[in-house]
Amino acid sequence: KKLKPGTYVLIDGDVYVVDRLQISKSGKHGSAKARIMVSGVFSDKKQTIVKPSDTMMDVPIIEKKTAQVIAVMGNIVQLMDLQDYSTFNVPMQETLKDLQSGDEVLIWKFGNNTIVKGKK
Repeated sequence: KKLKPGTYVLIDGDVYVVDRLQISKSGKHGSAKARIMVSGVFSDKKQTIVKPSDTMMDVPIIEKKTAQVIAVMGNIVQLMDLQDYSTFNVPMQETLKDLQSGDEVLIWKFGNNTIVKGKK
């Protein structure tokens, strides 16, 4: 598949978003190389990967759901999924310090990773 900035890829079991993509010309006997600069969705990792330009990359399936804030306990926010009513804890993010009980938020889940993307 064609990668573009803003698409999501799976590298070593972690989800990343493509920031920049550069494709070098191939040599006389070689193949073109792609330099992919990515940053983590669920972590603060940044990486630069060099691969052949015809390499297939894995694309993650990220669940996007709505949850309700049950409690804010210091660095931890307790949320309830509004589809199956399960509860879980996620770490508080700097951008969402004004969350209160009863607020509805958008969450992204991939495997055991969960992140709050914003208020609804």
